[in-house]
Amino acid sequence: MLTTDRLMLRRWRDDDREPFAALNADPVVMELFPSTLTRSESDGLIDRIEKHFDQHGFGLWAVGVVDGASFIGFVGVSVVPFDAHFTPAVEVGWRLAREHWGRGYATEGARAALAFAFGDVGLAEVVSFTAVANRRSRAVMERLGMTHDPVDDFDHPRLAPDSPILRHVLYRLHCRTR
Repeated sequence: MLTTDRLMLRRWRDDDREPFAALNADPVVMELFPSTLTRSESDGLIDRIEKHFDQHGFGLWAVGVVDGASFIGFVGVSVVPFDAHFTPAVEVGWRLAREHWGRGYATEGARAALAFAFGDVGLAEVVSFTAVANRRSRAVMERLGMTHDPVDDFDHPRLAPDSPILRHVLYRLHCRTR
């Protein structure tokens, strides 16, 4: 478990499944993803996240608010699961329920995840990527001190060539002590 002043980043529990399915079914949250997820798809994602923890010792933690909501989404680091010009790599990522946007939770949680990635895991670099139009996530990446070079932008290999979110931006952050 990781903690910040306001957040708890922890492994997933069975009671996270229902609110996570609701988050993944929200068309506003999933606007810049290929589609919303069904309950079965959402549960499968949790299962894959937990398997990633078992394989790598890190992953996308379920996030709760200290003295508040026990589950608001996820924040963490995970191995990029596809081939691209920047892989192999570890990505920092987040997905929060809409009612928790605009409070700095993604940035706060991502800072804790990055500290873990650079400290405990010993990584030299972490990346993050999103659809070009995702200004909210790009703003988080910039607040984290990540840098963007347009030469790194790429077409996401798991999206159809005619997808409106095909083009992605890549941000990088290097460990300052390595």
